Parts: sequence; C-alpha cells; structure tokens
Amino acid sequence: MYCRTCGNQVVEQAVVCVKCGCPPWKGASFCQSCATQTTQNQELCLKCGAKLTNNAPNNLSGDDTQRDWVVTLLLCFFLGFLGVHRFYTKHTAIGIIQLLTAGLCGIWVLIDFIMILVGSFRDAQGRPLAKR
Repeated sequence: MYCRTCGNQVVEQAVVCVKCGCPPWKGASFCQSCATQTTQNQELCLKCGAKLTNNAPNNLSGDDTQRDWVVTLLLCFFLGFLGVHRFYTKHTAIGIIQLLTAGLCGIWVLIDFIMILVGSFRDAQGRPLAKR
C-alpha cells in the first residue's frame, strides 16, 4: 500500500505514514495500489484501475466527523479541568489524565485553551478543528 499524500510505501495496517505523518488513506495525490500520481477528483487510477477512495479501509471508530472549534473552545473553558474537550476530540487517554489531575491543576487546560484559540489544536485523527 502507498500513502495517498506523499506516495511513500506503507504497511497495510499503518495509522500514519512515516515519511509525511499523515494518515495514508487520506489525500488525493497518489494511488494506494501503485503510487501513481492522481488528480483531486479522480475516481479510478489510470495506471492500475484501482478505485481511489478517501475513506480509511479499517476505520474502527466509524466516526469520521470533524470536531467543531467553538464547541471545543467552550468545553475547554467551562469543563476543561474535567478534560471534557479531550473526550470530545477523541483524545480519551489524555482526557482521563486531565480528569484525574484536574487538568494538571489548571495549567494543562490553559495551554489547551490557548492552542484552541490560535488554531493549533487537532483532534485524535490529526485533523484541525472545523470553524463553521
């Protein structure tokens, strides 16, 4: 299998590409079967005939919705010491740690709040939060 973002060869169960750090099934630049460069709206690979899809073949969670920026910001502001914003963005392990430590006595919550404000906070799948 090849990464759809950079064309690097990756193992079938790879969560992220070791070359570019992106999920190998996302993107529209390369065919996953033969690594031929493709275009944005192309549905089939012209070289090998493979179907080009942007969905993960083994998406176990079934939840592919992008998390909302405003909701995450409000959850962090009001319930950040409980780690609720981390649970919302599917960072479950970090959410549990924040829940048990009260957001590391508020320091971790403040850092998360600033990261959300400046737009560098990402969900568990590495996607930026949606500003709608």
